[in-house]
Amino acid sequence: MYNYPLLELMGKIDKPVILKRGLAATYDEWMAATEYIIENGNDRIVLCERGIRTFETGTRYTLDISAIRVMQQKSGLPVIIDPSHASGNRDLVPSLAFAAIAAGADGLMIECSVNPGECICDAEQTISPETLKTIMNAVPELRLHLNGIK
Repeated sequence: MYNYPLLELMGKIDKPVILKRGLAATYDEWMAATEYIIENGNDRIVLCERGIRTFETGTRYTLDISAIRVMQQKSGLPVIIDPSHASGNRDLVPSLAFAAIAAGADGLMIECSVNPGECICDAEQTISPETLKTIMNAVPELRLHLNGIK
């Protein structure tokens, strides 16, 4: 997020970009990185909240649910959530995913594998296809109950 040559390059490519929030980035800093990409020619950006560093040690990071609406309003761009990296714990991924959808997230980025416990990287946060299916099946019903509330 602070690598300006890379952000400039992301602005010059003709591809959508997912810009993850840095661990200690404020909304304004995240927005500045977003604007830098846009100023360099690419407005096809999806913002991704993946947790921020706090004093809490019970999870890898703390998922900032308020970032969803704040950044949607500030940027006018879609905001997705990465509950896998935020929690670092596969048991928390479904709950965080549902909270994100309830808060108005435009989508989810979730780590999934047929052998979650055997992943070389991030095994603790990787869910099974069965768990992913449960999440995916619940999202439309959750959105229906929210009836467009944002």
